[in-house]
Amino acid sequence: MIYIHWLVLLVYLFVIIATMIKILMDNRQPVKTLLWLLVLCFVPVAGIILYFFFGQNTRKEHLISQRSLDQLTKRNMLEFAEQRNMRFPEEYRALMRLYANQNMALPFKDNEVEIYTSGYEFFPALLEEIGRARHHIHLLSYIFADDALGNLIADALIDKAGQGVEVRIIYDDVGNWKVRTAFYERMRDAGIDVHAFMPVKFPAFTSKVNYRNHRKLCIVDGRVGFIGGMNIALRYVKGTRRQGWRDTHLKLTGGAVYALQRAFLVDWYFVDRTLITSRKYYPKLNPAAENNCLAQVVTSSPVSPWPEIMQGYVRILLQARRYVYIETPYFLPTEPILFALRTAAVAGVDVRLMVPLRGDSKLMEWASRSYVSEVIEAGVKVYFYQAAFNHSKLLVCDDSLSSCGSTNVDFRSFEHNFESNIFFYDEGMALRMKRMFLKDQADCITVAEFLDKWKYPFVKRLWESLVRLLSPLL
Repeated sequence: MIYIHWLVLLVYLFVIIATMIKILMDNRQPVKTLLWLLVLCFVPVAGIILYFFFGQNTRKEHLISQRSLDQLTKRNMLEFAEQRNMRFPEEYRALMRLYANQNMALPFKDNEVEIYTSGYEFFPALLEEIGRARHHIHLLSYIFADDALGNLIADALIDKAGQGVEVRIIYDDVGNWKVRTAFYERMRDAGIDVHAFMPVKFPAFTSKVNYRNHRKLCIVDGRVGFIGGMNIALRYVKGTRRQGWRDTHLKLTGGAVYALQRAFLVDWYFVDRTLITSRKYYPKLNPAAENNCLAQVVTSSPVSPWPEIMQGYVRILLQARRYVYIETPYFLPTEPILFALRTAAVAGVDVRLMVPLRGDSKLMEWASRSYVSEVIEAGVKVYFYQAAFNHSKLLVCDDSLSSCGSTNVDFRSFEHNFESNIFFYDEGMALRMKRMFLKDQADCITVAEFLDKWKYPFVKRLWESLVRLLSPLL
């Protein structure tokens, strides 16, 4: 029997050493590599399980063949080529090329945008467009909850499916672990095509539990699209503005809807293996007025060659001339983002960062505080939003560029999640986003007020610095 113990120990040591070699060969950031090596050394057995679930690097995996991706992009390319009188802003040509080259994100003009800052505004607009649908509804949501609001949306979709409208839904499997299967089966029974994104079924696919589809997209008849930070859940409309959630979601008409459609259909091919490329999903648009409101819909994922949205944020920060304003519910920046924030602030750019005073996750809140202290030292102006939980993800720069979507300024969004943001190269949109930021700023307290109010003790600061060590894994 004693030999069995030695055999088990040898097998365990072999697994540990093989895993360590694999981590080293991934050539990740040294800090993240070292952290995983320490976890494997000092957390026996549990370290292997944690790495299996949360640590594997999928950046080089190809979940969709290039040939299929080219077919899904072909229609987008044709619609892009048909545009006339496009004017590209000289200062953002390199950024636009970056997104086009790495993400096949093509810029589209003639966009009209409505901005919603609460669920009370967004969900009636969504239901109205669902009611107008005549051909198809494509919906992707990280959370599609089985609550009063979720059932209201489900009923509206079931009604449209009964009218012969094609309805396709993607929801994230992990994001909806608490949702009963019967909720989705009711929609399937009504003729709706519903798929879970990367379902986690033990023992298969468990290593993918850390890579989730965090996008929030909806396209109706190829003519109207929605993108932003709101999931389908009652929490977005419960309470008042000062007690509930503050978020940002956009309704789009114009050329950018083609890009939203492509983003959804790429994900649909991943979950259903069906190539949808027909022209009827890209109808000829008749914008209310021709304009040069340029927009790019950019997606990022843990299986793309590069972290596209993170690269874009870095470039925006480093080339900003006057200001960059950012809202994010979670602030656990990667090293490139942290470097760019500090560099921009030290260079004299007015960098403002807005985070919630109180988050929905204590661990995330604790971990973010030490990063907040670090950027403050470089001159970044940090504001704590106290009117509600601010779940908004937006960026505005130099009255000329703005962005909104699902991407948080944290490791998970930049490296682990499937995300989507829309980037506008338009003064009018930038000014609208800027006014929204400044309105939110009026509901904030400054860092000085925060420190004075809460009498920040040494023990608490030490705890936050310790929790920060886990931020690459959160």
